[in-house]
Amino acid sequence: MNDIALSASELGNLWQAYREKSMMLRALEYFIERSNEKESTDILQNVYTIESKNEEKVKTIFKNAGAVIPTAFIESDVNKNAPQLFDDNYVLMYVRMMSKVLTGLYSLHSGMSYRPDIRDLYMDFTTDTQRVYSLTTQHLLDKGVLTRPPIVPMPKEVEFIENTSYTSGLNPFRKKRALNTVEIGLVYQSLEVNITGMQLMEGFEQVAKEPDVKNYFKRGKELAKEIISIMSNLLLESDIPAPVTWGGMITNSTIPPFSDKLMMYNTNLLSMFGLGSNSVGAAFSFRSDLLLKMGSIMTSTFDFAKDGGTILMQHGWMEEPPGS
Repeated sequence: MNDIALSASELGNLWQAYREKSMMLRALEYFIERSNEKESTDILQNVYTIESKNEEKVKTIFKNAGAVIPTAFIESDVNKNAPQLFDDNYVLMYVRMMSKVLTGLYSLHSGMSYRPDIRDLYMDFTTDTQRVYSLTTQHLLDKGVLTRPPIVPMPKEVEFIENTSYTSGLNPFRKKRALNTVEIGLVYQSLEVNITGMQLMEGFEQVAKEPDVKNYFKRGKELAKEIISIMSNLLLESDIPAPVTWGGMITNSTIPPFSDKLMMYNTNLLSMFGLGSNSVGAAFSFRSDLLLKMGSIMTSTFDFAKDGGTILMQHGWMEEPPGS
């Protein structure tokens, strides 16, 4: 069945997957070179082996289909000799966050695949990224640098919503009900991703070369701060303590380990993930004020992502997807 031509959706998704893996491999090359802890190095090396294997799988499919292999990210996009920019704890926070992003994308791509080998490929990708998520999560929990979500009392009986006031939240004169566990989970995940993202933007801003790129990362940091403030307040309003900042540190190095192109692409990828996550958050929220806040965040994130795309194009860094 592998001699069946790739469909447009399969080709486009594989093109995206190759670029994502290419970016991750360049990032991992630097992180491994600068890692100071053996256990962290072992995890990063394991992830690198997985991503290298999967990049080769995509490359083989392109070759067999007679399609050009994307340029993506090459040796010149990483400076493995640059001093450490993020400590080992933060690097594993970053890898953990990217495994969430890629798991979501591969699930989406899998649902757009028809050829048996492509479907199998995304099942393998999903299994691998989930393994990376499990490895990094357990390591960070064992080190005590990853905060767990809040604990709530276990339900003792089934209850049904009998009053439409359950969905209210915009009236300033009416007390809002406490967040339910579905909403807590969505708010908490947004907090977790944006705290990690804020630190990433701070590091990128510190080492970016181009003035417009540096300003863009500064804007991204401020957007993440704004989202963190909104989500923290939502928890506090329900008497749920907001999590403390996760472990991880940025050094004072100003020597860029990555090209501006790679850092911009990484930021754009995270922005797209943020849009998708907030859409899910809005879809599963019951309180009207949550819907409004999620909508506002989505608008700001969309504008940020769109402007990032403009910068990529203006500098000639945006590779064009295969056309029809």
